[in-house]
Amino acid sequence: MDISVTPSETDLPIRRLRPLIERQALRYGLYTPIEGLMTSRFVHPSEPLAAVQRPVYSVVVQGVKEAMLGDRLVRYSAGDSLITAVDLPVTSRIVEASVAGPYMSVSVELDRATVLDLLGEQPGGSSTAQKVVPFDIRPFDTRLADPLARLLELLDHPRDMAVLAPLIRREIIWRLLQTSFEPLLRQLAWPEGNVGRIARATNWIRDHFAEPLRVAELADLANMSVPSFHRHFKTITTVSPLQFHKHVRLHMARRRLLEAEAVGLVAYDVGYESLSQFNRDYRKLYGLPPSQDVANLRQELRGTTAAS
Repeated sequence: MDISVTPSETDLPIRRLRPLIERQALRYGLYTPIEGLMTSRFVHPSEPLAAVQRPVYSVVVQGVKEAMLGDRLVRYSAGDSLITAVDLPVTSRIVEASVAGPYMSVSVELDRATVLDLLGEQPGGSSTAQKVVPFDIRPFDTRLADPLARLLELLDHPRDMAVLAPLIRREIIWRLLQTSFEPLLRQLAWPEGNVGRIARATNWIRDHFAEPLRVAELADLANMSVPSFHRHFKTITTVSPLQFHKHVRLHMARRRLLEAEAVGLVAYDVGYESLSQFNRDYRKLYGLPPSQDVANLRQELRGTTAAS
């Protein structure tokens, strides 16, 4: 299944975001000091990058990216925005980028508690059972340009971040609830829907990724039988609970390695008892040994030329 949206570029709002994303991406790379705010900048097409993506709102301001979510191919470019409503293993690649026109995007993680709180401020409507849709892609709504710009600009004012960043992130969610993403956000927040129940399980895995996985206990947490839990988990996340657990461990390891921690220490801290098994699993998922992969990724995220 190929989902492709190519809206006309909303020029002025996109132009406003480009220099802000470029400056902060060159300064910080992927992970910024503001919790849940990420920037990307690539100056050439990339190899496939595997990650476990939290519920997130993303906007592409330049270039083209493709992502595989299970058997679904998503292609989005400048002027597109994407929301995922549950933690999802994603394999993506940059397909259009150059030194003259780098691929650039900004992403803001979505806090489920904030979505639920703000839904209570919405007039009318209620969360009811509906078809599970783990993600959606839409043309960028220009009402989001101002709060996104202010959040990026806040990185230039470290003393203000702790107080103002949560307020701006809350504003972003409020404005998203006024867009066509609103049904997807309701699905994310509804605790007794299948997405909400599976989200409880994926949140537990994220918070306890270094611990052994006990599927029966996760099924209890989701208030499902084990067979039903397996079925809904794979429908929503596209992988089994055991595969998801491994993806999260390796994703967290990759993030810590990007912060220059030692491979051996990271492997044991994320729950591996064998360094050789960690290296095998890491290479199978990311295509390269940990040290080489992280060195290449760090260069790509900074927009420099990877070593040959």
